[in-house]
Amino acid sequence: MAQIGYARVSSTGQNLETQLDRLTHCDKIFQEKKTGTSIQRPQLTACLEYIREGDILVITKLDRLARSTLHLCQIAQILDRKKVDLHVLDQHIDTTHATGRLMFNMLGAIGQFETEIRSERQMEGIHKAKSKGVQFGRQNRLSPQQQTQLHQDRTDGLLIRELMQKYNLSKASVYRYLGLNRLSIIQKLPVL
Repeated sequence: MAQIGYARVSSTGQNLETQLDRLTHCDKIFQEKKTGTSIQRPQLTACLEYIREGDILVITKLDRLARSTLHLCQIAQILDRKKVDLHVLDQHIDTTHATGRLMFNMLGAIGQFETEIRSERQMEGIHKAKSKGVQFGRQNRLSPQQQTQLHQDRTDGLLIRELMQKYNLSKASVYRYLGLNRLSIIQKLPVL
């Protein structure tokens, strides 16, 4: 059982010394200077790959480990899968004990709740914008006249691949402009 430390500061102007002083008891320490929102954190990745069953990951604060509560939950899943415990020095979280696991799971649940609330607010905003006439998605590539002509061309017998070339559209776009669902067309074909 090894204690593995992880220390991070957000910018090159900040100093890791305070965190490193508190992690001196660790057998190995991974450290980096990356922003919390940075997706690429090679030392964190190396740390999570290095830890083994029975190890303890030690950090000074939760915000040094994860860039969001969702990211924290993802890291918690990795630690759980590897059977690695977590010690957070400043928040007094120690997942080797029931109380520490409860605290950590409560933080994860709160993070999930925040994510769901954010999603609900986003959907409310989208519905409100739509009710005001805001159009979402890509603009139509074809004008109404071109759409009418495309329908006429199909009625006149042009093949889908010919329509694709003539209007510079993908197959899915041609079907969409024709108002056809390709799957429903396939399902209606007679079985031979």
